[in-house]
Order: sequence, then C-alpha cells, then structure tokens
Amino acid sequence: MGVVMFYHLTRSSAEETLVALLDRALRQGWRVMVRGTDRAGLERLDERLWQGPEEAFLPHGLQGGPHDAAQPVLIGTGEIVNDAKGLFVIDGADVTVAEARGLERVWLLFDGGDGAQLSDARGKWKALTDAGVPAQYWSEETGRWEKKVEKN
Repeated sequence: MGVVMFYHLTRSSAEETLVALLDRALRQGWRVMVRGTDRAGLERLDERLWQGPEEAFLPHGLQGGPHDAAQPVLIGTGEIVNDAKGLFVIDGADVTVAEARGLERVWLLFDGGDGAQLSDARGKWKALTDAGVPAQYWSEETGRWEKKVEKN
C-alpha cells in the first residue's frame, strides 16, 4: 500500500505543481493517471504539456484515445486503464480507499483559497486515514514544500 500525499496549494497553481510532480513520477519509472473533473481544464493541461520545452517533454495523452493503455501519463476523468502506479487527483476528483490501497502513490492537489476544494480535501483525508491508508499533508506556506503531518 502506498501513500496519499495531500498538497495544499497556496502559492503555486495546480498546473505548476502537477508538472513538477509528473516529472518526478516518470523518473521513478511509473505510469500515472491525472484525474480531474473538468474536461476543458484537462484539455488545457494537455495543450500546455505539448507546448513545453522539448527537453522537458512529458509523454502523455488524453483519455478516450486508441492508445490509452500505453500512455505513461493518462489525463482524464475516468478509471485507470494504463497500469498506473500513481494517481494525481485534481479539481475535487474522486479516489476510493480501494484504489488508493492498490497504488504506490496518490497525489491530491487542492487550492487552499477555494473553500469547496478545502472541505473536499478534509473529507478525503478523514475517509482515507480512517480506513488505514497512510497519508501525508504538504504545505507551501513558507515558500517551499514542507511535510506538516503524517498519519498511519
């Protein structure tokens, strides 16, 4: 069983944080899924990843294509179909206890300035940790990411 890492965004955007974490996950040799709730936002993320510098390219695809199972980074709203070891959860998307237990890592990114996202993250923290899933809370309030709490 892996760890769910809660990233409380107060200075960086979800997109900036996501790009940095995606790079680290791929360097681990993991396939990952980015799960969101807003298809237009996910399409913007896809476009941004295509427009980045060539040396920092992150191989990826939008869910719903013919090669979903082969994507190192699959971006979508649905189930994991690319044998991912990690799941990025953005925009209040769901992650189940069973799903979290079966992955190496789950990164849950939430905007600290958005009351709905903050409340949703708190609910997910409680549900996952009450079920025995290890979790970490990370904050960037000092200007750099620091682990503030670890449970289980």
